[in-house]
Amino acid sequence: MHAFPFALSGLRRSLSSRTIGTALISSALLLGGCASIAPDTGSSTASESVKRTYHERIDLAGRLSVQYQQNGKDEFLHGSFTWKQDDKRSDIALLSPLGQIIAAIAITPSGASLTESGKASRTADDVDALVSQTLGWPLPIAGLRQWLQGFATDKDSQAFVAGNNGDRITTRDGWQLAYANWQTDAAGNRYAKRLDLSRQTNQAGKVEIRIVIDNWQPR
Repeated sequence: MHAFPFALSGLRRSLSSRTIGTALISSALLLGGCASIAPDTGSSTASESVKRTYHERIDLAGRLSVQYQQNGKDEFLHGSFTWKQDDKRSDIALLSPLGQIIAAIAITPSGASLTESGKASRTADDVDALVSQTLGWPLPIAGLRQWLQGFATDKDSQAFVAGNNGDRITTRDGWQLAYANWQTDAAGNRYAKRLDLSRQTNQAGKVEIRIVIDNWQPR
């Protein structure tokens, strides 16, 4: 995976239809992460057996870098996010370097909506399809609800817990996940610090996403 500097010059224009991906502003996009934890301990793996608890109610915040292709050329996006979820709803905000909300995504039992700044909301039953059509590249929101906390289902429909089954997995929908770094909270619980995702797509060629979790707060 290419190096993605988080303070950058190439975030591109400003999240607009089919261009959120080519327009998150030239620097840091905000990705809402899951973690209110202690600073990174420097540990690079979690190969030891760990007990991981899934939190239905959690607030996350962090940074995001994306590499994809458009018209045969490599494109790079960088920024940050916020992520809030409970058992019935998830709210994700993509933000500009100055903290302005560029796009807000909401998922409820009745469907998903995506609202860009200054535009009417778009809705769909499938949040991943909605996000992909709007951004021009895929961001697997549905899967990240579990993946950000170290849980996944592999291509053979087997349950996966990062740190027990390993740090890499290919999910049943074709994403390759790699848990690159870990962090420990005050209670000694380990959580992902960095998650790398990659997938070959028809829409945007080879897509590589790096997520760094800066704040994790179960509720």
